[in-house]
Amino acid sequence: MKYITQVIELVSQLINIRWIGVEMTSIRDEIEREVVGWPGVEARPHRFGGEEFRVRGHEIGHLHGDRLADLPFPVRVRKELVEAGKARLHHVMPKTGWVSYPIRGEDDVEGALDLFRLNYERLTRSSKDSEKAAGGV
Repeated sequence: MKYITQVIELVSQLINIRWIGVEMTSIRDEIEREVVGWPGVEARPHRFGGEEFRVRGHEIGHLHGDRLADLPFPVRVRKELVEAGKARLHHVMPKTGWVSYPIRGEDDVEGALDLFRLNYERLTRSSKDSEKAAGGV
């Protein structure tokens, strides 16, 4: 019985992703921490599961766990991203502007963040340009 208790305690520690006093973060946590650090970004649960990131009322994109990012772009941008090999056609809606980005491991985090940053800048730039055109900041 003591052995079983020790095994359960060890498994519990592994599930909490703590090992030798160092807390390891998941890929999703790493991406979320970066994206929500950008001005105006908020995170919330996505309607189809996962975590969604929004700025100024628009979705920047969302994560399905640690393994897939989906982002909405204009069709023209989606075509450029797919042709350049920076994203794939969306796994459910390939004829729209949505793209999917598979995350196979830590090496793919930078590429996912690049796509989130590209869409964030697109969504915030258009608002800033509108303000400038109207005589604002």
